[in-house]
Amino acid sequence: MTLRTRIAAVASISVALAVLAAAIGLYVAVRADLRGEIDSALRARTRVFMAQQGPDAVGPGGGSGAPGGGIDGAPPDGGAPSSPPGGGGGPDGFPERIQPAPFGAASGYVQFISPQGAIRVPGGQGESPTRIPVTTLDRSIASSGSGSSLSDRSLQGTRLRVLTLGLGSAGAVLVARPLTEVEHELSRLLLILALIGAGGILLAALLGALVARTALAPIGRFTRSTETLTGSLDLSRRLEGGGRDELGRLAESFNTTLDALERSVQAQRHLIADASHELRTPIASLRANIQILGEAQRLPPQEQAGLRRDIVEELDELTALVGDVVELARGAGSEESAHEVRLDELLARAVERTRRRGELDLQVSLESTLVRGQAERINRAVSNLLDNARRYSPAGGVVEVTLKDGLLSVRDHGAGFQETDLPFVFDRFYRAEGARKLPGSGLGLAIVRQAAEACGGFAEAQNAPGGGALLRVSFGPPLTPEQPSG
Repeated sequence: MTLRTRIAAVASISVALAVLAAAIGLYVAVRADLRGEIDSALRARTRVFMAQQGPDAVGPGGGSGAPGGGIDGAPPDGGAPSSPPGGGGGPDGFPERIQPAPFGAASGYVQFISPQGAIRVPGGQGESPTRIPVTTLDRSIASSGSGSSLSDRSLQGTRLRVLTLGLGSAGAVLVARPLTEVEHELSRLLLILALIGAGGILLAALLGALVARTALAPIGRFTRSTETLTGSLDLSRRLEGGGRDELGRLAESFNTTLDALERSVQAQRHLIADASHELRTPIASLRANIQILGEAQRLPPQEQAGLRRDIVEELDELTALVGDVVELARGAGSEESAHEVRLDELLARAVERTRRRGELDLQVSLESTLVRGQAERINRAVSNLLDNARRYSPAGGVVEVTLKDGLLSVRDHGAGFQETDLPFVFDRFYRAEGARKLPGSGLGLAIVRQAAEACGGFAEAQNAPGGGALLRVSFGPPLTPEQPSG
């Protein structure tokens, strides 16, 4: 299912639920109102008989009828009198005939229940009055003469709303009205609501599809642009952004990713080009020496031995250069294999290796330091720092190695950096003018910076006061013994 279809479906379902809830609420409200009107009419009709029985009558609201009420008087609400003027009641005190309400108002169907449970249907309600079955609750109200009950009943296929009201010592009166008109109106209302709901849902589906199409049009253009870009692999192209909405932010994020990808690809191309250039010289020299060695029978033995030494040295240089290129090609990388590293112990071993060469006077001050990183990468960076200091120090020169507060400082007492060289010290394959005659590829300090940044640290270079170069490297914030390494 496409996103457009999902949006249209969600809009349709939401509208359908809203329409359904509104329809149910309206239906329930109208039903309660119509049935409430029936109940009110039934109560108004029973007030006639409450007035007839005098102040002892008990029913909803209690009390007796209004002045002028009774058999021969009209009730206060305009209902019909219980018997024609001058008429009298039966032997049980109930009227013999029921006079219909004036002006054709609904009178309801009336029957009386004596305290002993006898049922009498007064005349004036049709040719063949039909008795409404009496329930146990009706007999209980008639026996006590108090209380009331509203209920729905069915008689000969007609649903009735029945009110039973206690009339004191006389028993109870039962008034019923059919619910046919109410149910007919409710059926019509239900049909109207169903038609309106179906039309509303259909309209919501159409509008949802239109809204989804309009809302997703920018996303469609965005998708086509990205597909075109990835298909052509043209990293110089960018998506149109500038908006402040979510699509604008997404375009800016995508363009930022393209910028980083373009820089990465360019860096790889530069690395390959620089490596090819740097590899060309030792390979050419190695090839020439091997060709000369192939004709070694015409050379003196000492020259042959010198050629072999040159070949071995060139192979070592070539191996070191390839190793440096591979190390740089790893990039900052992930820290999946990173773990806690005792930087002071690792540095002490590197210093000891340099000391055994006997070329430098190393002054060392190491503080116990724990960092998180890759031990192999950090070890190579430390070795490159010491090798750089050894290379540019005079014979027997002093090199100061300090590790404090997680910051490693290596200072030599050589010529230092030219001010024009300082911004490029950590660039790949960069070699100062005075260092181009020395062995090396110009990758050592680039590896140092990459290793530091892979650990979340930094590398910086400057000239030390009093002469010499000063390199400062951080391999990330030091960890405390209680601090987790993850």
